[in-house]
Amino acid sequence: MIMTIPAEPIFRTVSLDSPVQRGEQSIDSIQLRKPKSGELRGLSLVDLGQLKVDALTKIIPRISMPTLTEAEVANLDPSDLLACGAEIGSFLLQRSQRAALHD
Repeated sequence: MIMTIPAEPIFRTVSLDSPVQRGEQSIDSIQLRKPKSGELRGLSLVDLGQLKVDALTKIIPRISMPTLTEAEVANLDPSDLLACGAEIGSFLLQRSQRAALHD
């Protein structure tokens, strides 16, 4: 039996439990784009893998749509930050590692 691994989505949507207020605008979900290696500059992959707040605060503004500021990320509800971190962490796994998680 040949197991095929579905193509990894380039974007993932995270619904926020506590929307970000930007003036009159309320942002209740954001899309995260799979980062390119250059967007990881100045960050430690170990820190991202461990979901360290400082690393997530730097990477989320680089890959979010709408683009959140570092201040907005710093004010996210912890559960929303963790949800974003989980999606970012899954972007960093190789295809074979993702397949092993589904076994």
